[in-house]
Amino acid sequence: MTAGGSSELGDIRAWLRSFAMSGGTPPVGEAPQPTAAPHEVFVAWLRQAAGVVAEPHVGVLSTVDGDAADGRVLILRDVDARGWWFSSSALSPKGVQLSANSHAALTFYWREQARQVRVRGNVVIGDAATTSRDFIDRSPYARAVAAASPQSATLTDPADYDSAVADALKKVESEPDWVPEHWRCWCLEPDTVEFWQSGASGRHLRWQYRREGTDSWRLTTLWP
Repeated sequence: MTAGGSSELGDIRAWLRSFAMSGGTPPVGEAPQPTAAPHEVFVAWLRQAAGVVAEPHVGVLSTVDGDAADGRVLILRDVDARGWWFSSSALSPKGVQLSANSHAALTFYWREQARQVRVRGNVVIGDAATTSRDFIDRSPYARAVAAASPQSATLTDPADYDSAVADALKKVESEPDWVPEHWRCWCLEPDTVEFWQSGASGRHLRWQYRREGTDSWRLTTLWP
């Protein structure tokens, strides 16, 4: 690669700069109100995104892996006054990382509405009832895959995957209330929640909720 980002692939820097921005149009609405809790604003934005944005319930979870950061796309399972909920195996990379460092962030990007939401805080494990409901609400096959897969481990033979899922599916079908011991439902309890909305000619709007006490929030308008 030469100076300026050029390489045998061409001038990637110039090519990237040629991309147009999303051009999404945010719904007409007012700025978040100081009296509203951030999860209430998020749900309102989520409802506005439903039917307009493909998979609006999908976000990026960022965790800490030693001295580095890690991230992956996942499905949001619930939102309430406590926080943002997601689930997976405790044996997965995210599970191992969260057990070592519970600080994490969730990011949602709704291109068609030119909106972004960032949630930062501490992750805690949900109780047994919440975890059980999360797992059992899935289809039998999805439960079998979740139970059988040693997520991110090396798969040397695809037949091993099919065999493990088939065995897990038998157990799921014979024991409908079974939940693997390694399954977890986590809640990201936010310290800050930031709402970002694109504006005309690049004049973006940003609002941040910062926790003050157990149930109190401070709403601040930020420079874009």
